[in-house]
Amino acid sequence: MAVAKKRKKFFKIEIPVIRKETQLQAYEEKELEGRVIKYDLTRFLKGKSSVINLKVEIKEGLVAVPKKIQLMPYFIRRVLRKGTNYVEDSFSTKCKDSSVRIKPFLITRRKVSRAVRKALRNRAKEFLIEYVKDKSSEILFEDIIKNHIQKNLSLNLKKIYPLSFCDIRVFQVEEEKD
Repeated sequence: MAVAKKRKKFFKIEIPVIRKETQLQAYEEKELEGRVIKYDLTRFLKGKSSVINLKVEIKEGLVAVPKKIQLMPYFIRRVLRKGTNYVEDSFSTKCKDSSVRIKPFLITRRKVSRAVRKALRNRAKEFLIEYVKDKSSEILFEDIIKNHIQKNLSLNLKKIYPLSFCDIRVFQVEEEKD
């Protein structure tokens, strides 16, 4: 007797962070849990090349939860000019519901001394730790996409030295608290 073949079906997945929907292919809904989706946000962010990694979870249907957002290296190379300095940092901090890694990236308008770069790095770290500690990771991803964190950070750092570019290069959830 012939054995019936299973066919893959498309399942709709909600992405609440950007208010979009996508589809993934699988035999059953259970297979999709834990799958990672890479979603390009370049058109959504008007040319700012970035990618968001989402993990599929089953909650009232299939929902994609953001785990990492990062600027693409070619975009950073395009923004960086001769006659400027860049400042980058990497640190881990705790937010309301998880532990996150933040990598800010700053570009000055002209060449500046090491002391100014150090002051920018330290102020950026203090500001971001203070901003993140009482917010959930979902809200933080939305703030990065809507450019709220970057704008507030730039205005805060402007007092030390005006920047030509201020952004979060990588924002990643490391550990989730239950």
